[in-house]
Amino acid sequence: MPPIPPLTKALMLACTAVFCLQAFLPLERWFALWPVGSGLFMPWQVVTYAFLHGGVFHLFFNMLGLWMFGSELERIWGERRYWQFLLAGVLAAATAQLLVTAATQSMSATVGASGGLFALLLAFGMMFPNRIIMPLFPPIPMKARTFVIVFGAIELGMGLMNTGGVAHFAHLGGMVGGFLMIRYWRGEPPFGKRRR
Repeated sequence: MPPIPPLTKALMLACTAVFCLQAFLPLERWFALWPVGSGLFMPWQVVTYAFLHGGVFHLFFNMLGLWMFGSELERIWGERRYWQFLLAGVLAAATAQLLVTAATQSMSATVGASGGLFALLLAFGMMFPNRIIMPLFPPIPMKARTFVIVFGAIELGMGLMNTGGVAHFAHLGGMVGGFLMIRYWRGEPPFGKRRR
């Protein structure tokens, strides 16, 4: 496991601290991502929902992923580009989830850093496609590129099957946001060339 660089460490500590506060304060009411039609939606929730988590295992696996994939990306990109990328993933995940809840008329709130994490996962697979990683489930070594494709396909399938309790399309939205951010940085379509 790589050492934890500053911003990744700060995010892990912030998410853990907020999770502890959730035991004593009704933070979900103000900071979870509520559907627009619920009457509880506030604009800041498109960011703050990522700091809340639904349980110990939800927090643990998101922080493990942030450590595994985010640490190396932060060292390569630097703090500024890293937080911009994470923010793009979180915002794209929130947008996807708001569209899905509007289409399904769901009134459930969304919490968790998974959208940003799936953006990091996609970036890791794009930057280190042949790196061998060992996922916890299933414990089969595979290339990072394969890992990303498998998990993306699983999320799509589970989203289409409408398995409750998990925001599968938010995860896919995070991947799309990360993909678009990388293309923006590279000056690739649908974006024009950027000045460095």
